[in-house]
Amino acid sequence: MKTSEAGKIFIKEKEGLRLEAYRCSAGALTIGYGHTGSDIVPGMRITPEQAEVYFLKDLENKAERYVNRYVKVKLTQGQFDALVSFTFNLGAGNLLKSTLLKLLNTGDYAGAAEQFERWTKSGGKITPGLVKRRREEKEMFLMPEKVLR
Repeated sequence: MKTSEAGKIFIKEKEGLRLEAYRCSAGALTIGYGHTGSDIVPGMRITPEQAEVYFLKDLENKAERYVNRYVKVKLTQGQFDALVSFTFNLGAGNLLKSTLLKLLNTGDYAGAAEQFERWTKSGGKITPGLVKRRREEKEMFLMPEKVLR
């Protein structure tokens, strides 16, 4: 599966666009729409076009790939988009060790949905932005629609 256009817009809005490298609340050097990695250096600047390239590459390689690989049950587009947003923000490692994924893969969609709101801390502290994002991801996950996968 691939992230819908609405899902991409959602992730971009939640990540925000920063054209100069900064340290996120978890302390990682970040640029663009939440891009992190060894290629980011202090003081680095990019264009909006470069931010889009980073975003699409990260979306495919750091989020969609892992959701497609490790989710073993059928998903709606909304469920997929919510899981990709979650993984984009928290990383594949957190998805893999999450109770959310364990419950989902047993077919407990409702139980999995309840897990989104447990992931609201950054740097060990609950942050209002993550509380709101997880609530919205949960809502997206629970939207009734046709199963696509």
